[in-house]
Amino acid sequence: MVSRSSSSRRSLSRLPDEGRVLSAVREAGVPLLPAALTKRLQIGAADQAAFEAQLAQMVQRGVLFANRKGALCLPAALDVVVGTVLGHPDGYGFLELDEGGDDLYLSSREMFKTLHGDKVAARRIPRGERGRVEAEILDVLERGQRDIVGRLHQRHGVWFVVAEDRRLNQDFLLTPEGRRTAKAGDIVVAEIVDPPSASHEAIVRIKEVLGTADDDGIEIEIALRKHALPFVFSEAVEHSAEKFGDSVKSSDIKGRRDLRDLPLVTIDGETARDFDDAVYAARNKQGFRLIVAIADVSHYVKDGSVLDKAGRERGTSVYFPRRVIPMLPETLSNGLCSLNPAVDRLVMACDMVVSAKGVVKHHEFYPAVIRSRARLTYTEVWDYLSRGTALPALNAAEMPEVQETRESLDTLYALFKHFLEQRRKRGAIDFETTEMEMHFDTCGKIEKITPLVRNDAHRLIEECMLAANVCAAETIRAHHVQALFRIHEGPTAEKLAALKAFLALCALRLGGGEKPATKDYAKLLEQIQTRDDKDLLQTLLLRSLQRAEYGAEEKGHFGLAYPAYAHFTSPIRRYPDLLVHRTLKAILAGKAYQPKGDSWKALGEHCSVTERRADEATRDVETWLKCLYMQRHLDEVMTGTVSGVTNFGLFVTLDGLAIDGLVHVTELGSDYFRFDAARHTLTGQRGGVVYTLAQRVAVRVVRVDPDAGKIDFSLWEEESSEKEKPKTGKKRSAGKVSKTQKKMSERKTS
Repeated sequence: MVSRSSSSRRSLSRLPDEGRVLSAVREAGVPLLPAALTKRLQIGAADQAAFEAQLAQMVQRGVLFANRKGALCLPAALDVVVGTVLGHPDGYGFLELDEGGDDLYLSSREMFKTLHGDKVAARRIPRGERGRVEAEILDVLERGQRDIVGRLHQRHGVWFVVAEDRRLNQDFLLTPEGRRTAKAGDIVVAEIVDPPSASHEAIVRIKEVLGTADDDGIEIEIALRKHALPFVFSEAVEHSAEKFGDSVKSSDIKGRRDLRDLPLVTIDGETARDFDDAVYAARNKQGFRLIVAIADVSHYVKDGSVLDKAGRERGTSVYFPRRVIPMLPETLSNGLCSLNPAVDRLVMACDMVVSAKGVVKHHEFYPAVIRSRARLTYTEVWDYLSRGTALPALNAAEMPEVQETRESLDTLYALFKHFLEQRRKRGAIDFETTEMEMHFDTCGKIEKITPLVRNDAHRLIEECMLAANVCAAETIRAHHVQALFRIHEGPTAEKLAALKAFLALCALRLGGGEKPATKDYAKLLEQIQTRDDKDLLQTLLLRSLQRAEYGAEEKGHFGLAYPAYAHFTSPIRRYPDLLVHRTLKAILAGKAYQPKGDSWKALGEHCSVTERRADEATRDVETWLKCLYMQRHLDEVMTGTVSGVTNFGLFVTLDGLAIDGLVHVTELGSDYFRFDAARHTLTGQRGGVVYTLAQRVAVRVVRVDPDAGKIDFSLWEEESSEKEKPKTGKKRSAGKVSKTQKKMSERKTS
């Protein structure tokens, strides 16, 4: 007797593979109805249903295309392309092709048929509007959106949702029963029950009411759902984390090196709750001994476990203002895996021998157990190193322990200075940007925004982490095993050409010809430090580089000037670091680690996507909060710097706030303005006024839209603002330039 499962396997084995199906359609030379294809491939009646399912899957993936009569065709024969729809807030969109190459333009008419994120089959239109290559959508193969988050509206008796994601530039209609108890103005999560088509708009029904725009924390609730961030752990995941208890067991310590007598400490920000790393340094005959001890998350989170699957899905912890969405349950991330003071914790240690000049001569990885002496903050450590201030966290410690800890900190600082010198010799790029810190009131609104001061304690820890990450990458390379590397490539040819064109206008030059090295960037950064526009130039240099990502190929890290680099130091909050830990443990055991379920290439792509997703969600929340802050400053006059020039206006970054707003071209005066992309200028054709990057301006806050994340400014005459700033200001006329702006224009064009 044959079991049902074995019978099913036999049936599947009789189905033709994908290549044979495509060959049959190709050989036919004409579109084939499924029945004709079934006959041509001699599919028996018992396999008919399975074969039809196979064909449906091939059509859904875009491997085959079904025409209006249902006949199957090869996409290439019809000049049909498959790709993903990228919506734009202004209603049009682009088609990102699976086969690569330039994106195709999608008109607002075509975008009415689909939504951002959909996978579609389309036909090229060689000469569309304005002579550009466009696409006509033939079929939606796979829907990218199941739920949307947005605000509920009512107009003339019609209820509809406007999506928070402006790339979804359509109204989503509700049936009367689909509204449930939601009220106009509510922020809701709606399920798409009938997607849009050429004949009708999308129909949705309310799944969840999140609250109103005034609710504390609503911006985070929106971002979590808009970006599909997992934010609730299942009971199985929570239970798996809790079963380890809250302390290290004696059996866990067996076989590990005991570093509990060493004065290792953690140094983090004041609000940090998960402590990945502890550090220790001492002088020796070779120069220095540096130990970077990293939480051994891989001891608890095993490959393929429910904890591992949850961590892999999230990819990274997400740090919102006032709230963290951890990669792993807090039982582990803030508890057993966090290197809290005065308790035993399991670590993977990177033990380095560093020369007196700051060169790592030897390194060794091994599992260990530590007991952190203190949880220190950057501010405390810098106060101690710069002024000899006491360390509060050590007050209760015995005197010998305090002295050992101080000696370790002093040695770390001395070693840090040698690391800095090696960084300079290596030619690593050191982008010194000023981050802004938000301070909140009891209602969760921004009370003030202040610069976040980076001191040498921050940089000390950064250099120690860089050293450990490089050692991890070198160990992986030396043993010729696969793993995830952190990859940062230099500028593309297109970006490099644009950068050099602008630098030439500023009487500056980037060395290195068509392939500049990291040292060339570092040299130019050093040259511009005394310029008034150094922040802008630094931003342009940074934007010319490609975004860092994760990959299985070691392509080096351009910004840090390392031939190979891997992330090892944050396994509590980054999944790639957890993979590197497993790789290193496998090397110690004489094995090669291969993750379950995914290839290294797929894991690199996934981790890069989850990192971008977290960044976008965080940026959305910060933009919302900044808009709410600026609503309290409507009609006020502020100063700032032109940080972007486009054909539709100027982007201005406000002084001391790092908040951007737009001065629309219609606010520049009654003139026609010519945009010069190479020079980043807008020039009035009649009045001759020139607006350019890095120009200092005074602006009035005229409009704020938190839903759209937009802040609008108008220009303000600086002469009148110096006397008294009234509530409403005069807009700049096209033919008049303030003294300050005239000087800026003369300096920029000299």
